[in-house]
Amino acid sequence: MGLLKPGERLPSERDLAQRLEVGRSSVREAIASLQVHGVIETRPGSGSFVAADAVERVQAAASAGVAASPHDASPSAVLEARSLLEPRVAALAAERGRPDPYAEDLLARMDRATDGGDRADWNEGDRLFHRQIAVMTDNPVLVALADHIAAVMDQPLWQRLRDESVAVPGRARLHAAEHRMIYEAIVDGDAEAAAFYATQHIQRVRRYMTLE
Repeated sequence: MGLLKPGERLPSERDLAQRLEVGRSSVREAIASLQVHGVIETRPGSGSFVAADAVERVQAAASAGVAASPHDASPSAVLEARSLLEPRVAALAAERGRPDPYAEDLLARMDRATDGGDRADWNEGDRLFHRQIAVMTDNPVLVALADHIAAVMDQPLWQRLRDESVAVPGRARLHAAEHRMIYEAIVDGDAEAAAFYATQHIQRVRRYMTLE
């Protein structure tokens, strides 16, 4: 475990980023990954600590030859890909310009989850809504790409960072409103607006999940 022993507290994200000469987003993702695998424990109000059985967990994973899943991508990489893909997908869906009952159901689901504080249901609605935009293009290749991205967004590392992001008051409601703006631009057949709102939304998600 290097210089840290089981039970010891990790330095802050800022300190780690400075010591390792990497961005804070990389540090945040690394800590979240270690949390998912039980190597690091986070105590609200106290910080992150090396788990008591961290050494055993690392050794067990090494001896088992655990490899990364094809879906185990960095959230930063996922969001970079989404920022390139989703605005154009939204624009293409707008060129088709028609309502989608399932997308509307997902928007309503996120509204209910926001009001009820059901983070898991909100996350599921968010994941499926972005996939449904690809469905609205009638392009099976784009749907296949969206399926892969949706699978990544269902992985533990993504879920942990997203949960931390939307736990900040007001963010889930803001994202839900952005989703509705994207959808309404698509239904109106306004490809430029759909791409613009999709770009703004992904940029905000990226900022909230990886930089703050």
